[in-house]
Amino acid sequence: MGVLSHAVCVLRTPHARPAWRRGGASSVASPCSRRAASVATQRQLGTVIRAARCAQRMTQAQLGRACGYSASAISRVEAGLLRPAEQPLLLIAEALDLPRDAIGVGRAATLAGDVTPDQEDAMLRRQLLVAGMAAAGASVLPARVASASRPDASAGIVGALYEPAASAPTSLPQLGRQLASARAQFTAARYADLGEALPTLLGTAQATREALSGRAREEAHACVARAWVLATELAVKAHADVAWPAADRALAAAQASGEPVVQGEAARVLAITMRRAGRPAAAVGLLRRTAGELSQGADMSRAVAATLLMTAAYTAACGRRRADALDLMTGAEDVVGRLGSTTGRPAGPLFTVDATSAQVDLYWIGVHTALGTPDEGVPYAARIAPGKLPTAERRARFGTDCARMWHHLGDHRRTLAALRFTEQVAPEEVRRPALRALTADLLYAPVTVPGVRELAARTGVS
Repeated sequence: MGVLSHAVCVLRTPHARPAWRRGGASSVASPCSRRAASVATQRQLGTVIRAARCAQRMTQAQLGRACGYSASAISRVEAGLLRPAEQPLLLIAEALDLPRDAIGVGRAATLAGDVTPDQEDAMLRRQLLVAGMAAAGASVLPARVASASRPDASAGIVGALYEPAASAPTSLPQLGRQLASARAQFTAARYADLGEALPTLLGTAQATREALSGRAREEAHACVARAWVLATELAVKAHADVAWPAADRALAAAQASGEPVVQGEAARVLAITMRRAGRPAAAVGLLRRTAGELSQGADMSRAVAATLLMTAAYTAACGRRRADALDLMTGAEDVVGRLGSTTGRPAGPLFTVDATSAQVDLYWIGVHTALGTPDEGVPYAARIAPGKLPTAERRARFGTDCARMWHHLGDHRRTLAALRFTEQVAPEEVRRPALRALTADLLYAPVTVPGVRELAARTGVS
């Protein structure tokens, strides 16, 4: 039996469960935006601490003993749910060999006189990003050692947002072909290729839109929106800060297009960025409203509505709102079950996701893991045939969600099998920051799993 076949069998085998914020108001931003920025910064801090701990080959319990925290408290810090007071934070920095300014301690003396709180938060997030890249870069080294990290596939989006290159318009059919090519790169999980293609696609799409009028301009708006949807999807996978502005551009263009399906696609990626910025309730509200507007339309509109409900369910689960999450998933399951009552399925594929029973099962895995009941996700994983999932990106998502599920269940062997499956179907996927952190957890776990070191070496974790 080959590695891929073996990994799929292991993935599908049921298994029993074993046991900062500063005060003061900003002159620019609202309290809500300040809270979102603070949450995003806190999560980035947790990522840096987790990566540095793994680099030092320390367990959470060992780090906790160094700073007076329990292992569970360190786990909450690394998840972005708890920000330590200054003294424990200094002890964490010392234990992990992290510079003080990289974790936001001792900033006041180094800030210029007229720095606003929002500018200070932005500066800190940049410092944390640099520290995180050093701690979890291509080679896992002590945090003071600079290391070259793998180029970020989403880096070109920044230029497309703020310094777009001059581009010539093209015809709508040609623009459609370019967009289809970029979508194919995304669904095939060729993220480096997509990152290289996106700046040109975005520039051409926007130039084409500006050269048109009437109905043709509305069609170009839809192409622009979908190009920004792809940019947002890529930025989300890279955990890049440009996801939010990219999603905002997508929604603005989608609304100008007048196409409900495109508006739903853009709302979905915007909600994902809202969740990651610490605004899950607002994200769920946006998804519910948009799904409600689409649910009365044709099959394609209702299919998009189903994907919005699934995304809303996962968002609610991340906020531990169990009743909402289960209700939303049940609603999505019902919509999918009633799709294509005469045609069998929507006419044509959706843009970046899917609305099928397998997709519903896939979301159930993620929802139960996020709710802290990963054992309830095992039956859903067991009944998915990953080879029948429509794209490499979706198959990689199956591997990712199974890896997280088994990791929460404490089964290191199946976690590794899921990561290896993901590597087989989409090699670039397993290099994402979240999966590299998961690989690092396995690498430095008290129990050694054969094959982890080799995976870590292949994916740049060690």
